[in-house]
Amino acid sequence: MTGLATDDTLKAVTLLSVNVNKLATLRNARGKNSPNVEQVSQDILNYGAHGLTVHPRPDGRHIRPRDVHVLSDLIKDYRDSQRKVEFNVEGYPSTEFLQLMSVVQPDQCTLVPDPPDVLTSNAGWPLAAQRKLLEPICAQLKDQGIRVSLFVDPYNLTDLDLKALETIGPHRLELYTEAYAEAFDSGEFEGTLKVFREAADRLLALGFELNAGHDLNVDNLTPLLKHIPEIKEVSIGHALICEALKLGMSTAVKNYLDLLAQVAQTPENS
Repeated sequence: MTGLATDDTLKAVTLLSVNVNKLATLRNARGKNSPNVEQVSQDILNYGAHGLTVHPRPDGRHIRPRDVHVLSDLIKDYRDSQRKVEFNVEGYPSTEFLQLMSVVQPDQCTLVPDPPDVLTSNAGWPLAAQRKLLEPICAQLKDQGIRVSLFVDPYNLTDLDLKALETIGPHRLELYTEAYAEAFDSGEFEGTLKVFREAADRLLALGFELNAGHDLNVDNLTPLLKHIPEIKEVSIGHALICEALKLGMSTAVKNYLDLLAQVAQTPENS
């Protein structure tokens, strides 16, 4: 037997959602509209990305509420005229954020426990401690037809957290991958992958689907997906935008899509 996997062993392709926050950061630095976030986002979709991710923050340092509306319309128009793509909006579930979600109604809302002043997402939800906060919010978003994902850290996922998930009831959990990315850079990441695989097994056994994101790039993505092929979607922004500065956006997006397709062609038992 050679080369590609048979039809019986093919994995589903993990989807690529491109986080375009950094485009807005660059635009906001000059206070005008260059780069045009909407136009570059459309280019990213034209290059084959499966969706867009944004994370509006209260200080408007990058993506702003108006961007969320504009990109939501772009996604809907693109989906109607060309192919199915998805819009994922990340954020802390403040009153203002939830009001925005009720209007925009993205395909997916990823809730993160970020305080307003953090530079970037840096922790998963303490699910047991925040169950009373998250349970009604998840129910509200689900009633609006929005897929709900919660940011979780595999290194801080306790039995009590897993029990809380049964009542919180999201659709998906996004594995916070900074620890994995740092371990990969050190060259010693097998132990970290084991922790992530064990966390994935526990979440999958409860019936939840998985996403992943934070500090993923073309170098560290393949080992992660080979160990956890059940990951439905990866959200990648910073690395992809940095790579696009050197290679061009079309090549940067293509490199990720090729990588995801190649991983999907790997037999399950390899």
